[in-house]
Amino acid sequence: MSQALVTANLPVPSVVGSLDAYISAVHRIPVLSQDEEQALSRRYQQENDLASARKLVMSHLRFVVHVARGYNGYGLQLSDLIQEGNIGLMKAVKRFDPDQGVRLVSFAVHWIRAEMHEFILRNWRIVKVATTKAQRKLFFNLRKSKKRLGWMNAEEVRLVAKDLGVPEATVREMESRLSGRDIGFEAPADAEDEAKPAPEAFLVDEGADPYDNVAEADQTDNQLETLSSALQKLDGRSRDIIQRRWLNEEKATLQDLADEYGVSAERIRQVEANAMKKMRSLFAA
Repeated sequence: MSQALVTANLPVPSVVGSLDAYISAVHRIPVLSQDEEQALSRRYQQENDLASARKLVMSHLRFVVHVARGYNGYGLQLSDLIQEGNIGLMKAVKRFDPDQGVRLVSFAVHWIRAEMHEFILRNWRIVKVATTKAQRKLFFNLRKSKKRLGWMNAEEVRLVAKDLGVPEATVREMESRLSGRDIGFEAPADAEDEAKPAPEAFLVDEGADPYDNVAEADQTDNQLETLSSALQKLDGRSRDIIQRRWLNEEKATLQDLADEYGVSAERIRQVEANAMKKMRSLFAA
């Protein structure tokens, strides 16, 4: 987080260590109301009050986690994406104007994504070329193993695979990756209006309002925690029946469970109904 500290001179929690513990910690930080947000922003701008800026940053760390989870498909560590997003968040806090009438999160999302996009661009070429141990081995040895320019024939592929101790299919895949070239991520300045969108367009999330997204994610997390807690308060047989009837990928039938427990299917249905009633009362509490 050293870059982040230099950017805004603010101490924020480090993602180094247990990622789960970090995520749990930032979700316990209270969300600010719009009035609180504006008051802190003005205090930071007018008085250079770093404590106010820190409160603004801390209350929005959960949102950075939410945005970072949207980029899981790039093969990069979630913790790295979160750290980059935190840098963007602090830049946003530094530039936020409370008099514009928008929430900080709506303004900050662009800065957060910009830092994550830049990080992805810096690492994407490396990530896509060599990911497995065999591919990394090929990455450093394939070029010097090739006897000529151009695509290798079947015999050359066989010899290289044997020499490096990797499957022939891996040799062909790596040769294809190394022979490819990077394409521009942003649309060229002279691109026509009807041209296909640049890859950067597919990173834009046109979903709901940022606060709605975070609230929905928090609600899902809370529901999962409540469900887990409710299951733990059931007796062993009831918990097993609910798990296998509703939560497992392959659902068990009433008769399956009746045969296993040596009771009637009706008795299993009664146990299931009682367990569901008890769990609903826990959800409502």
